Amino acid sequence: MSGGPAPVIAIDGPAASGKGTVAARVAEALGFHLLDSGALYRLVALEALRRQVPLDDAEALGRLAAGLDVRFAPGRIELRGEDVTAAIRDELVSGAASKVAVHPPVRAALVQRQRAFRRPPGLVADGRDMGTVLFPDAGTKVFVTASPEARAERRHKQLIEKGISANIEGLLQDIRRRDERDGERAAAPLRPAADAAILDTTDLTIDAAVAFVLERFSRSADAPGR
Repeated sequence: MSGGPAPVIAIDGPAASGKGTVAARVAEALGFHLLDSGALYRLVALEALRRQVPLDDAEALGRLAAGLDVRFAPGRIELRGEDVTAAIRDELVSGAASKVAVHPPVRAALVQRQRAFRRPPGLVADGRDMGTVLFPDAGTKVFVTASPEARAERRHKQLIEKGISANIEGLLQDIRRRDERDGERAAAPLRPAADAAILDTTDLTIDAAVAFVLERFSRSADAPGR
C-alpha cells in the first residue's frame, strides 16, 4: 500500500441499488471504516421535520446541518443522545432527505464532517457523490446501479419484512422521482465518476457484488503489497 492519505473505496449509486449493503460488507471484509453519507442527510431531514424547518429553506437547513449533534457507534446512530437508527430509515425521512440534499448550504456543511471519516487503515464511503466530490482521489470507485423495477421490489420487500404496508407501484414512482431529482440537482448531481466501474446489481447476488468491489480494490494502487 502506498504512503499518503488512507485509501478510500468510493461506492456511489441511487436509492435501493444495494450500495449500502455492499459497502458495509466490503468494509467488514477489509477491516476499513465505513461512511454512510446518506445517514447524515437523513439526520438533517429528521431534525428538519421535527423542528418544522421548511424543506425548501436552504439557508436554515444549512445552519441545522452545521450544528448537528451526532454520534456514530457500531450499529447505532445518535442524535442529541437519542438512538435514531430506526427513525432515520422511515420512508417519510427518506423522501425528505432527498429534498434536503439538493441544497448547496447543506452539502457544504457536511463536507468536512464526511471527509473526517478518512483515517487508517482505510475507508469505504457509501453515497451519491463520494467518487465525484468528496473523495475524487479515491483509488477505487464503483457506481452501483439496478433497474428501477428491481429497486422498487427490494424496497417493497424491506418494508414488508418490517411490517409496513407498501404499494410497489407507488414505490416505483417514488424511486423514479428521486432519480430525476438527484440527477438534476445543481449541487453534486448523481452520476458516475469518469473513472468509476459500473456495477449493475439487477441480477446479481450480494456476494457477487461484494466480490466485484474487492477484486477492483485488489488491483488498485491502494491494495496491500502494491
